[in-house]
Amino acid sequence: MSVITSRPAAARKIRVLVIDDSALIRSVMKEIINSQPDMEVVGQAPDPVTARDLIKQLNPDVLTLDVEMPRMNGLEFLEKLMRLRPMPVVMVSSLTEKGNEVTLKALELGAVDFINKPRIGVIDGMNELVYEIGEKIRAASRAHIRRHPIGNTAISAPQPLAGHFLHTTEKLIFVGSSTGGTEALKEFLSRMPASAPAVLATQHMPETFTNSFAQRLNGLSAMKVKEAEHNERIVPGHAYIAPGHSHLLVKKSGAYYYTELSKADPVNRHRPSVDVLFNSAAEVAGPNALGVILTGMGKDGAQGLLAMRQAKAYTIAQDEASCVVFGMPKAAIDIGAAMEVTALKDIASRVLSRLGK
Repeated sequence: MSVITSRPAAARKIRVLVIDDSALIRSVMKEIINSQPDMEVVGQAPDPVTARDLIKQLNPDVLTLDVEMPRMNGLEFLEKLMRLRPMPVVMVSSLTEKGNEVTLKALELGAVDFINKPRIGVIDGMNELVYEIGEKIRAASRAHIRRHPIGNTAISAPQPLAGHFLHTTEKLIFVGSSTGGTEALKEFLSRMPASAPAVLATQHMPETFTNSFAQRLNGLSAMKVKEAEHNERIVPGHAYIAPGHSHLLVKKSGAYYYTELSKADPVNRHRPSVDVLFNSAAEVAGPNALGVILTGMGKDGAQGLLAMRQAKAYTIAQDEASCVVFGMPKAAIDIGAAMEVTALKDIASRVLSRLGK
């Protein structure tokens, strides 16, 4: 009697289309992506017009997209793509300071994430990004992509105030996010009233972007939003965004809370780290804190949110349906860190309602 055994089918690889006008970048990206065991480059395009035909032909899972290209710029192409055929896109651009607004606009249009091309030493610089490129493409392949109507730029109205907590500086709101978090933070802060308790937020983002990001949020929120500085007094009606070069923590002196920035080693591969922010909230603010964990890949923030809950803070996680990537909230939910799981559009009202009690 013979026994016939069958080998399990190999998992399907993530199919990637690389769009960049630089033949060198296309070649390096192909080498990096193909070195990942779970993904492969199925096509390359020097411009969006060529890419449009390859998308129809190859049906890729993820696009990597440059911003400045001939025949059609990346933003124009992205806008059309997310309206007509929404799919995961990771922006790859050499634009830095002057391109911050362009990158933030791409995220607003529906790009899942972005990668900065080095301005000098391209080959060596790109090879240093192997882990980041793999992780961001991997996250993009699992992202929840929604159609983005053209011209849909309406900002949510702030929620009505609840209770009398606004007359004290004791209450603080702590928020952590990563992939998809730029738009999630915008949604959350745009719903907060001008005199809400102070918000301290860590969003995984390079240091060249956090100040522009804070300025962008400031123009869209009733609260005053700024990039956090070291040792500034935390006051109601203000939101403090962790700078991309430092961990953000909270400390207390007398009756007042203050910010603290630290260049300590990365935690969970991140600086700033959500866990660092949440752990300081648990230690310093305890039951006067409220923690919110939003969309993002990985597990950063899960243990910190659990520490906040154990310190008698109220904790909320964004639900899967409204997340771009459910990694961080899921990790927090799985270990019992979240007391409540809520859709993004309802988080601000739940925060205010809870603090009002």
